[in-house]
Amino acid sequence: MTADDHHHRPRHLPPEHELEERFILTGGPGGQHVNRTESGVQLRFDVGASATLADEVKARLLKLAGRRADRDGVITIEATRFRSQPRNRADARERLAALIEQASRAPRKRIATRPSRAAKKRRVDDKKHRARIKARRGTPPAE
Repeated sequence: MTADDHHHRPRHLPPEHELEERFILTGGPGGQHVNRTESGVQLRFDVGASATLADEVKARLLKLAGRRADRDGVITIEATRFRSQPRNRADARERLAALIEQASRAPRKRIATRPSRAAKKRRVDDKKHRARIKARRGTPPAE
């Protein structure tokens, strides 16, 4: 990692020592070379063990991660989009940072509202109208 890399480090990325990285074979375009180079990146982040995140952020993060998180609270992000390992490493980190950023925003509380009198009247009128349409549908009375 050069000094240059630190300027482009996404804001919500946990410190490097909290991330575990494995390199994997990717498949896809690249000829025979692709079967020998581990250009894919598997980035693991243990949410529970992280000292940098607040508890409510951790909870939201695991919920957002869905099946990317195992039952031990470890999120695994696989980046195999690019042919080059450095680009996949950056991609994995950006995706993790985006997930953490989304989890750090607290959801807005919903304020309960009541329907207006006009809205209630419209609803009832619509129901009556529908009922009349459907009532006329049956078989006509026998003569």
